[in-house]
Amino acid sequence: MEIGTYVEKGRKVELKSWKSIDDPSDGNFSFAIEPFNIPEGIIRKNNQLYFRTGPWNGNIFIGVILTGYLEGFYMAVDNQQQTYYLTYKFSNNSMLMYYELNSQGKFVERRWDAGKGDWVNSYPILQTDCNDYGKCGPFGICDSTKRPICSCLKGFKPRNIEGWSKGNWSSGCLRTTPLQCQRDSNNGSETGQGDDGFLRLKMMKVPAFPDRSSLINRDCKDQCLKNCSCVAYAYDDGIGCMFWGGDLIDVQKFSSHGVDLYIRLPSSELDKGKSNKVIVVTTAIAGIVIITISALFLWCRMAKQRGRNKIWKQIKLQIYSENVEEKLVGVELQQLPLFNFEVLATATDNFHDTKKLGQGGFGPVYRGTLDDGKEIAVKRLSKASGQGLEEFMNEVVVISKLQHRNLVRLFGCCVEGEEKMLVYEYMPNKSLDAFLFGMETMERRQYLGFSRQGYFRV
Repeated sequence: MEIGTYVEKGRKVELKSWKSIDDPSDGNFSFAIEPFNIPEGIIRKNNQLYFRTGPWNGNIFIGVILTGYLEGFYMAVDNQQQTYYLTYKFSNNSMLMYYELNSQGKFVERRWDAGKGDWVNSYPILQTDCNDYGKCGPFGICDSTKRPICSCLKGFKPRNIEGWSKGNWSSGCLRTTPLQCQRDSNNGSETGQGDDGFLRLKMMKVPAFPDRSSLINRDCKDQCLKNCSCVAYAYDDGIGCMFWGGDLIDVQKFSSHGVDLYIRLPSSELDKGKSNKVIVVTTAIAGIVIITISALFLWCRMAKQRGRNKIWKQIKLQIYSENVEEKLVGVELQQLPLFNFEVLATATDNFHDTKKLGQGGFGPVYRGTLDDGKEIAVKRLSKASGQGLEEFMNEVVVISKLQHRNLVRLFGCCVEGEEKMLVYEYMPNKSLDAFLFGMETMERRQYLGFSRQGYFRV
């Protein structure tokens, strides 16, 4: 059974739309198979090209996104008579169906629904703004999922920027950089492929009016490179190689199906893409590293603050348990740095005797070195000293409030369990009382950096 349309030498038969749903006279739209280099189904509006199905590959029109649309058709070709027949194979003889070009220019398949007792639409073509022929002009690409729907192919820029800004894309795009083979030709060099390459675009509706070749896929690229006028190529198993030598018109991006389209560009444009990818990847990695380091720093700071709060809670518990006045723990004291016992033990070689500076009524004093190289003197409260938390807190409060150039600075303290320690700056010039009362008198009780109370320095 033959339905639809065919083109015969000297005569053209086409499917015409109605003027309206109630007026069966010829409307504005017509559909026909037109014998370009590769046959295509063409819808015309007032005799102007309005929509194209893309080339016929022997099974489907490759420019139609719906798999169901025109599925089951085959085209018989009589080369001698230059005749094309679009014929449908029925898989179910009891099925009634026909194709209709409606008054809006939509080509739909209609089937008889016995249950409803009426004709129903089966495969209407998805109409988007991208289906309008040449919507984005030469070297423009249309993508209905983006806003705006039109953009220039990579390596091209709008020909009329003002028009594009107003949504008029018909002027299309032009190259930002000439092809290398064109520059070589203009300079009098032998025309060749130069440093040109190809950009691969996936799932595309190929441009209009391709030239056809029976070359296999791997030869398409080489064949195009040999011809400087070749600006793009594509390959389909049912067609072979397709080449374009002029403006690329009616290029569309599909969300599925379509074919791979290769656009010819100078190597400088292709390298830009690679450089941009490197920049994007490098920026992303740098951002991840910065975020990770910042998160780690914040976590460490929060952990340190939690540890500090925990220690101060322990100090307050000891204050309450030993009936020490809470007013001793003022704002100044809470701002005082707290040292972990492990840090001070490491700094003093686990309070080794060789690090011992002296002994006072408070307890022994040890010389130590922190991880950052800062030298410290650690006064460790002795259990046998008879001094309790109150005396310890008194010394902390007094030293933390007093500031004088002859006063040994208090770096912080440590309160963990039974351990109570004060961390001072280390002073190598001995203490003031050694100069007031003589070295021999003070040697037995003097420790570097401190007087009897451990406050004054020379």
